[in-house]
Amino acid sequence: MLKIVLISGKRKCGKDYLSERLQKRLDGRSRIVRISEPIKSEWARKHNLNLSELLTDGPYKEKFRRDMIEWSDEVRAKDYGYFCRLAMKDAIDHQAIPYVLVSDVRRKNDIKWFCETFSKDKVLTIRLTSRPETRSARGWTFSAGIDDVSSECDLDDFDGFDFIIPNDDELDEEAIDHLLDKLQLKYK
Repeated sequence: MLKIVLISGKRKCGKDYLSERLQKRLDGRSRIVRISEPIKSEWARKHNLNLSELLTDGPYKEKFRRDMIEWSDEVRAKDYGYFCRLAMKDAIDHQAIPYVLVSDVRRKNDIKWFCETFSKDKVLTIRLTSRPETRSARGWTFSAGIDDVSSECDLDDFDGFDFIIPNDDELDEEAIDHLLDKLQLKYK
C-alpha cells in the first residue's frame, strides 16, 4: 500500500535534507519525488535551457526562478494538479515502493491534489520551519517576487499539517526516529 509523505517549508529550511535522511532510514522502501522536476523539465524544453543546471541549487536556476514560478502558476490556474500528476507518474507506475517522499510541496492545491488522488488517510503532511537567520546561513537571501509569492507563502496559514518540525540546527537522529515511529504508527 502506497503512503505519500508531503514535505513543505520555505527555501533553505531543509526539505531536501529531511527527504534524503528519511529515504536513507527507510532503507530502500521509499523514493523521493519533486514537483519541481516536471516544471524545470518543461521550462528547459520550452526555452532550450540546460536541464541539469536547472535541477541544481546553483545560480543558473536562480536566473530563471521568477519566470518559472509565473509560468507554472499560469499552468496551475488551468489545472492545479498538472505538475503533481507529472511528478507522480513514475512513482505510481512502480507501487512496489511503499513510501513516496514529496520533497517540495508549496501550495494548498498540491496538498488538495494528493489527498483527492490518494485519499487523506494515505497522505502525511510535514512542515519544516527555520528562522530567517538560519536560512540566511544556508545561503538564502530574500528576493522580492520570489519569497513573497504563493510558491513560498501559500502554506503559511495552512493549519492542517500532521507534523511541524523546527529545523534551525541539523535534524538529529532522535527527531528522525520520532518521525519514523509516527509514520509506522499511522500506517500499520
